[in-house]
Amino acid sequence: MPDRSKGDSRTLLRRLRDTLAVPGGGQLRLDRITSLIADSMGTEVCSIYLFRDPETLELCATEGLNPASVHHTRMRLGEGLVGRVARTGVPINTGDAPSAPGFRYMPETGEEIYSSFLGVPIQRVGEKLGVLVVQSKQARQFLEDEVYGLEVVAMVLAEMTELGAFSADHGIGATHRFPVLFRGATGQEGAAEGRVWLHEPRVVVTNPVGDDPEVERQRLQEAIDALRAQIDGMLENATGMDKEQRQVLEAYKMLARSRGWMARMVEDIGAGLSAEAAVEKEQSMARARLEQSPDPYMRERLNDLADISNRLLRLLTGQGQDTGAALPENPVLVARNIGPAELLDYGRKLKGVVLEEGSVGSHAAIVARALAIPLVIHAERITTEALNGDTILVDGDQGIVHLRPEDSIVAAFRDKIAMANEAQKRYADLRDLPAEDRSGQVVSLMMNAGLMADLPSLNGSGADGVGLFRTELQFLTRSRVPRRGELAALYKRVMDAAGDKRVQFRTLDIGSDKVLPYMKPQDEPNPAMGWRAIRVGLDKPGVLRMQLQALLRAAGGRPLSVMFPFVATPDEFHAARNALLHERDREAALGRIVPEDLRIGAMLETPSLAFAQDSFYAACDFISIGGNDLKQFFFAADRENERVRRRYDTLDNAFLTFIERIIVRCQHSDTTLSFCGEDAGRPIEALTFAALGIRNLSMRPASIGPVKHLIRRADLVELRQVIQRARNTGAQNLRPAVTEYLASL
Repeated sequence: MPDRSKGDSRTLLRRLRDTLAVPGGGQLRLDRITSLIADSMGTEVCSIYLFRDPETLELCATEGLNPASVHHTRMRLGEGLVGRVARTGVPINTGDAPSAPGFRYMPETGEEIYSSFLGVPIQRVGEKLGVLVVQSKQARQFLEDEVYGLEVVAMVLAEMTELGAFSADHGIGATHRFPVLFRGATGQEGAAEGRVWLHEPRVVVTNPVGDDPEVERQRLQEAIDALRAQIDGMLENATGMDKEQRQVLEAYKMLARSRGWMARMVEDIGAGLSAEAAVEKEQSMARARLEQSPDPYMRERLNDLADISNRLLRLLTGQGQDTGAALPENPVLVARNIGPAELLDYGRKLKGVVLEEGSVGSHAAIVARALAIPLVIHAERITTEALNGDTILVDGDQGIVHLRPEDSIVAAFRDKIAMANEAQKRYADLRDLPAEDRSGQVVSLMMNAGLMADLPSLNGSGADGVGLFRTELQFLTRSRVPRRGELAALYKRVMDAAGDKRVQFRTLDIGSDKVLPYMKPQDEPNPAMGWRAIRVGLDKPGVLRMQLQALLRAAGGRPLSVMFPFVATPDEFHAARNALLHERDREAALGRIVPEDLRIGAMLETPSLAFAQDSFYAACDFISIGGNDLKQFFFAADRENERVRRRYDTLDNAFLTFIERIIVRCQHSDTTLSFCGEDAGRPIEALTFAALGIRNLSMRPASIGPVKHLIRRADLVELRQVIQRARNTGAQNLRPAVTEYLASL
């Protein structure tokens, strides 16, 4: 095989570019490329394998193997040497392929006569596209320069695949064209049809091959200088940033000045790549290495690498985030992740949100619920597949996203939305009617809120009041701690908008997955059970005191309800309650009007409170069961973990028996009890809670109509008897008995 020099590499890349410019279909291009690479590298075989689906590779073109095996030879991800390269993203170079670990013989290809094997991944910034292979009869390992040269060629092929250069009748390599189904997780229920709007539009490299290495090096150096100036400017204006944020910028600065990073990109340019392609190649190679690391810290650095590389690519290509494109009609936001302030900037213009990351308790999920926008999280790879303007269907109920769906899917989805809209119209007729069952028992249905934008739903939904107002959103969407006056003005507007309907304000519930931008992350091994909510408030009394003063001043003498989150022991509640009473007395001593009707409650989210002494229940004016947290602690099932969170049913007899214990404790102490959480808004679960004796439920506004409709059809006394009969038979899960009763109505 001839020696591989940088000049040879540049010549090969130019020949590749010229070949791609010749008219012809995708298959013809692939055939020409394999022939060209085999000739240039002096090997008997060159083959290109591309992904047919995320788990299957297909031989799409070959020079030297049996032509009849093209589009017939397939292998699973990780299967054989080709599958191993695809799975790990790491080249395999061996002079004795049959003896290499994982070798699989494909008899239809006729490859048994070839000993040497070199396979490199065709990948683009974490997106696996295929594998490029060369083979020869001579038993020897390929030289380091030869491996490097093939990696450079694979980089160009990745960019060409991204641009659709190899799209063929077989549907291989045609990105951004075919329907794709993404199975994620529910962040917020609901359904929406719209057009994709990428929060960070991807940079498209249209010129992977550089004509003049010196020109490309100069372009890279100018972009690097501009990037360093940007980062230096951010550091100079970093007043008010906490230590953690400054450390991130310092890491960016160090990477931008890395000589090794720059040297590798300069070497890639010398091999024939453009400056943009060199940046992408180094990002792809580093990503492949970091993704294999068992160290969580190293894997987290992927985000830093992606961010700084994308900044550099935007400087090189001029493709800024503001592309000049107008927000499409019915936009659905697609992003890797997004902060609450950025999501609020979009506001109610959005029809839905789809994220690659996120969690059911993340900032974005909280804002999506407040805006009543369907949200799907954990939709892996959607940002690499979606393009602005693509048709997209978001099924927040099932955690499913259809990108560029077929007409039959669109028709079925529209039917689903139409049925939901029709049901909402029926529920509108119930807006002014009470949630009264056939036996005359009335259940109070409240709504959850967290933004001023929620309050118009108070009257439109028929809610009796606000059972939970999340005060942390005003902290999460700011880059600094809000001032007391700002909070007091906001809380006053909330109470003004609610009129004579009661609002139950929950004090700051931060920690766990809700970390303030200006708060140092605690890096706890189990944050859901760590330093959060009232624990933070009692440890930082200044913040708690400021919020309590703001609430008292906002009330201006009107009735005020305040509840403390994540109380685990009576002592925590008494300490928080005393802090509120102290601030009330202090405000009165200063001559300010204070509420005569001040109701103080606790959120019961830990099983320990169900066993608290009677004095705790007597001291609470009201208790709100926080169902989301209580259920995860009761079943020891992390609600952020999709493998286990849906494994345990709310209507499990053990859980309902536990809820009944709380109901009885509150009845004995004459303490008002409500249930707040996702399950309160699910009609079957809500009806079951009501049958057990809970007379206050708090849910998202859109759920009030369906829940009220079901309560008015049912008889809670009858349902209670049905539940008891099922228990007497030894039923562990009471859902079948409840649904059978509802079917009989």
